Amino acid sequence: MIKLARIFSLIALISISWVLKKDKDITVAADGSGDFTTIQAAINSLNSTPNSTFDSTVKHTILIKSGTYNERIFIEKNNIILRGSSETEVKIIQSISRDMYRCEHPDDWGVATINIRANDITLENLTVLNNFGFDLTADSTFLCKGKEKTTRRDGHQMALRCMPPCTRLMVKNCTFRALGGDTVSPWDLDKGMYIFKNCTMEGGVDFYCPRGWSWAENCTFICHNRDAAIWHDGTGNKSAKTVLKNCTFTGDTGYKLGRYHRDAQFFLINCQFSKDMADAPIYKVRKDTVLQWEHRVFYNNCHRESGDYQWFANNLTDEDAQKITLESVFEARWR
Repeated sequence: MIKLARIFSLIALISISWVLKKDKDITVAADGSGDFTTIQAAINSLNSTPNSTFDSTVKHTILIKSGTYNERIFIEKNNIILRGSSETEVKIIQSISRDMYRCEHPDDWGVATINIRANDITLENLTVLNNFGFDLTADSTFLCKGKEKTTRRDGHQMALRCMPPCTRLMVKNCTFRALGGDTVSPWDLDKGMYIFKNCTMEGGVDFYCPRGWSWAENCTFICHNRDAAIWHDGTGNKSAKTVLKNCTFTGDTGYKLGRYHRDAQFFLINCQFSKDMADAPIYKVRKDTVLQWEHRVFYNNCHRESGDYQWFANNLTDEDAQKITLESVFEARWR
């Protein structure tokens, strides 16, 4: 009995310790009714300076009330949750061309509406827009270091951009929209692990383009380009993969499903394609690219409105498809 009582006491102490470490939620409201009026100010309040109480091992939740937030978001602190009150009523908007941005910046840090360089980040109930292409009616010229250049209306425009380190990114009930390429770009090739659930993604070429290990479930993809909707880079690790399960694809007439430039691995399970999708399988862009693990694209129970194409017939058995789980994809590195 004494030993049992000690066990219960230990459990109680652990529980109390966890409760004490839970950080107070911060509220953002554009109308001034919260702790901050901007999302970035709320993030900045979690300063990890010597005099700060910020603990990067504890989840810090930022609650965002309904409203439109015209700001560019930078996240460089671990363990932060951005939770909107409603996916349709919380909008984060910027208008950024990657071509124009890179004219004055050395890399892509800051090129997206939401920029992440941190681990264990969660995004919930948000609409994230890069309106650059939607705002234009044609290609645009600009001066870059004294020279005139042209940026395409459907050029690279990112709504979400992750740069290393960025792993264990969880995204739920979010919408990401841009007219150009690379709308959603989680790009930590070596360690990146990402989950997207119940999301809508819209853009041009390669507008969903994860590197490393990625899982998309119950998501909708809207393509405004004929080259490719999805893309993957799994260079350097044979187990790296992108899994799309119970997802729906639609877009402009003749859109292609996907492509890759280097080693990649695609699993599409229970996916639905609109009749507008071209009769074109996921393809390697450069014929002279030497792959370590050959062409790896797998389908199970995928169908197209108005009739299936032969190239996405089952090449993954039902039994093997059932083995593609979150646990198997992330190999116990993310529980």
